[in-house]
Amino acid sequence: MKTSMINILTASIGIGLAVSLLFSEMFGLAAGGMVVPGYIALYLNRPVDIVLTLVAALVTYLVVHSLSTFMIIYGKRRTVLMIIIGYIVRGLIDQVPFYASEQFFQFTEHIGSPSSYGVIGFVIPGLIAIWMDRQGVLETLSALVTSAVVVRLVLMLVFGLELQKM
Repeated sequence: MKTSMINILTASIGIGLAVSLLFSEMFGLAAGGMVVPGYIALYLNRPVDIVLTLVAALVTYLVVHSLSTFMIIYGKRRTVLMIIIGYIVRGLIDQVPFYASEQFFQFTEHIGSPSSYGVIGFVIPGLIAIWMDRQGVLETLSALVTSAVVVRLVLMLVFGLELQKM
């Protein structure tokens, strides 16, 4: 039976939800939102995309944090503003052409062409930024990376070679 991309995505999000809940209960740390580890786990073979996503999240966090020094931003407003700013930052990063030396692309040939680099999702940077704001940057990044690796390991056990074809 052939496994489709949708089945792997669905499984990844479900496993990510379970792992996020476990991390939250065991360590008291959120992994950047409940669905984020599942999405990040699917992109662990694309480190440039992950770095761009984390940069977008950090820029989002810094922009909203800076705005909050002269505006009253709390609760739902802060959450929605993080999502919106993350969306805008993602759009701006998509407009930046990525140039690198020829040696870099030979070394990272398996990662993809420069035009295929991009931020993961539209809401993911905002969700990560929300948790950076709530619990700290280092704590969020540590929990996110660890939980994404756990999700990826479970996906490898369940889907095996089908996951490598993505």
